[in-house]
Amino acid sequence: MPETIIDPITLAVIQNGLQQVCNEMDLAFCRAAFSPVISEAMDRSDGIYSKEDGALIAQGELGLPVFVGTMQFSTRAVIERVRDNKWTVDPGDVFIVNDPYLGGTHLMDVKFVKPFFYKGKVFAWLANTGHWPDTGGMVPGGFSAHATESEQEGLRLPPVKLYKKDVLDQEILSIILSNIRIADQRIGDIKAQAAALAIGEKRLEALLERYGADTVESAIAELRKRAAQQMRAKIATIPEGSYEGSAIVDSDGVVDEPLVIRMKVTKKGPDLEFDMTGSSPPCAGPMNSVIATTRSSIYLAMKHIFPEVPINAGTFEPLHIKEPEGTFLYAKYPRPVSGCAAEVSQRIAEAVFSALTHAIPDRMFAAPAGSSGNLAVGGNDPQRNRNYVMYVISGGGYGGSPLGDGISNGCSTIGISKTPPLEVMEQYYPILFEEYSLHEGSGGAGEQRGGMGVNYTIRMRRGLARASMVMDHGRVGPQGALGGSDGGVNTVAIDQSGVEYRPPHLSKDQDIQLQPGDRIRVSTPGGGGFGDPFKRDPAKVAKDVARGYYTIEQAEKLYRVKIAADGETDNEGTARLRAR
Repeated sequence: MPETIIDPITLAVIQNGLQQVCNEMDLAFCRAAFSPVISEAMDRSDGIYSKEDGALIAQGELGLPVFVGTMQFSTRAVIERVRDNKWTVDPGDVFIVNDPYLGGTHLMDVKFVKPFFYKGKVFAWLANTGHWPDTGGMVPGGFSAHATESEQEGLRLPPVKLYKKDVLDQEILSIILSNIRIADQRIGDIKAQAAALAIGEKRLEALLERYGADTVESAIAELRKRAAQQMRAKIATIPEGSYEGSAIVDSDGVVDEPLVIRMKVTKKGPDLEFDMTGSSPPCAGPMNSVIATTRSSIYLAMKHIFPEVPINAGTFEPLHIKEPEGTFLYAKYPRPVSGCAAEVSQRIAEAVFSALTHAIPDRMFAAPAGSSGNLAVGGNDPQRNRNYVMYVISGGGYGGSPLGDGISNGCSTIGISKTPPLEVMEQYYPILFEEYSLHEGSGGAGEQRGGMGVNYTIRMRRGLARASMVMDHGRVGPQGALGGSDGGVNTVAIDQSGVEYRPPHLSKDQDIQLQPGDRIRVSTPGGGGFGDPFKRDPAKVAKDVARGYYTIEQAEKLYRVKIAADGETDNEGTARLRAR
């Protein structure tokens, strides 16, 4: 078949058309889902993938970036399973899979994968991921901080057809629902996921009808080629050489010792090589990372650094990752992995940022909060006579950069997920938010300071419950850059009948018993500071003090700026203090 020549305008229209297909799938999914973590917190994603190997064609702008890599690996696993077993696929078939070791993340991220047929042939695959609040396991919510094997974390699903020719398989559904908590709500999420893929089919078919399959296929190939070229053009701005960085995970939840990610980034011509083979060995607890998540973490880190590059499989072609076998970043069955997507992935990205700060400081930034703040509470609401599982995501501070201070209460490094509206949470669950405020003082000091994390307090109103959390940055705060200070750490405290309890592992624990009146208090990390704090404009320091971000004492200690009682800076005193 001769190559189809596409003019730039048509190419741009098709590119945006593919993006729009994914965006509409995102919107349909979140509007129809029952779970607040999907509908309000937006912990989900949708995309279009190659029929040959599951390579990414397009992904929705409203989906989590960490799923950029993992969803193409999961789709590839489904395609390979179909080929190896010589399964037939028909229009209307939908596979369900959440196996972390088959290109996944943790068990709560459940993926639907659907072949898209055009004129009787598979043209592409559509897929989405939704974070189910529970998939079984030892504790409600799946974040088992003390798990030592995958089975303790929940139900693991290999690729199986949940829908066959648009008909939901009731036998497979019954197996799934019999092994998870709050099964009635999952039916709503399942149908929302399937509906989103159906929307994708209609919109993609309309695009193909308008431009023709040959033209769209040629456009996809050209867009992939151009994305690789754009990424290589960005890599060309990095000086030749090797750059090293690191990041620390508080602990694995079982052994109270830090895990270290050692990152070496080498610029070789137009490509980059990432080597993490010097990292800590596999751990006993759930902070192991499967290779798909490890790879995706590097992809999203580079997208943070070079956001102008469009996302498709070509974006990743210049990024070569040496498989870190023998480390906790290459988990194999049955290692537990519940913390990999939400926490370890962000430490991997932080290690990339740390390394490349030495190479392209003008392009870089200090580390963001880098924790999703995973808190799950499960129990029984006696007033409504029903069980529940509540999952809370929280924001934190972004790092300072050459462009300015970091934003406060930003979403995690890996996604656009956010804390659901507090009023929605209070309507769904027997809890009350007594506080939701900025974690003042948590932003790392710097010429451009880090943003602030948040404080929140949840009081149990009625019924008995159990709380579990897998967070991070409780031991060491997000890294400062180029002389900036680290951001503030994550803290967790539980008030049980007036007695304060703090997790031995700082940011990780499970099965904490709660009764009415008990409170959960969390303070999330602030971002790291960028540049020498003593070079910060005294007027900016005075404004920070006026806003309550820092106290007068902190301003003098961190920035050597004296603030008078009326809030003005003592410029003469400031100059004298800095000269010491």
